[in-house]
Amino acid sequence: MSKKEYAKEDETLETLLDLDGEIFPMENGYWTKFEATRIARSQHAPHGIKYSLTLHDRNGMRILGFDNAHAFKPKRKKHGSRKTTWDHKHKRSIVSPYELESASQLLKDFWTEVYRVIKPN
Repeated sequence: MSKKEYAKEDETLETLLDLDGEIFPMENGYWTKFEATRIARSQHAPHGIKYSLTLHDRNGMRILGFDNAHAFKPKRKKHGSRKTTWDHKHKRSIVSPYELESASQLLKDFWTEVYRVIKPN
């Protein structure tokens, strides 16, 4: 979805914003934390939100996170240039770019990853 298309209010954006500050206990001592606030739209946040959705283990260590709290430069491919992105995902110590399409897709992607971590097959 292009930045202009995202400018149209995502139906679930208010749901995401309502989750700000919520902590949800999960199975086996895991827990999730949501932070989401409106900010001025900018080059770094064309969607107009600052967010951090995290999964923690029983010791409080973050093991999964989706956020735009800091810039991230993915590793350069052979001859490609590096594009700085703000939307990204942390999986333990690995950081990778994340393409934020909408609040609903962010929530879906986050919960899919959470359940993949806490209920491995």
